[in-house]
Amino acid sequence: MRRRGFITLLGGAAVTWPLTARAQQPTPVVGFLSSRSPNESEHFVAAFRQGLEESGYLEGQNVHISFRWAEGGYARLPELAAELVHARVAVIASVGGPISALAAKQATATIPIVAVSSEPVKHGLVASFNRPGGNVTAVSPGSTVLSAKRLGLLHDLIPRAALIGHLVNSARRPALDSPRSPRDHRPSIALREGRGAPA
Repeated sequence: MRRRGFITLLGGAAVTWPLTARAQQPTPVVGFLSSRSPNESEHFVAAFRQGLEESGYLEGQNVHISFRWAEGGYARLPELAAELVHARVAVIASVGGPISALAAKQATATIPIVAVSSEPVKHGLVASFNRPGGNVTAVSPGSTVLSAKRLGLLHDLIPRAALIGHLVNSARRPALDSPRSPRDHRPSIALREGRGAPA
């Protein structure tokens, strides 16, 4: 799934958890915190709005979005996150790397935060995958931990499978590490890996 797909998922996740819980607000406000600029993020914003719409939330009708852009100025992120907290948004969606989510996490322990992070435990966003705790949830594309869990689930579904293929994009650093992790968790499975880079 491409990154735009994960941003669409982020839009859906931003509403299905916190906005439902905070339905007492007349029109909930979603805070959107990014380390990037609006110009370079147009397609991500479009995907985010699509995720909201697919969950039944239309901007300007039953939800508002309050955008904060650091435009590459990472030092501004704590101030921007504090502005969203002061505005009492229902949820903060953070994009543009773990630095955005960390700024949001430092600004509030009560407002739900939804982030995209391939390694949320490593980045200090959650305590663990099984028991994340706190107020942060993450959409985790390419997580090596989840790769091991997926392989285990596949083996549970098809226990007689003696060989399972694992295809990775060798141009991505997390993909280089992922074949070792599933094998460590299920050493009885013969894992045949195929590597390739985008044409």
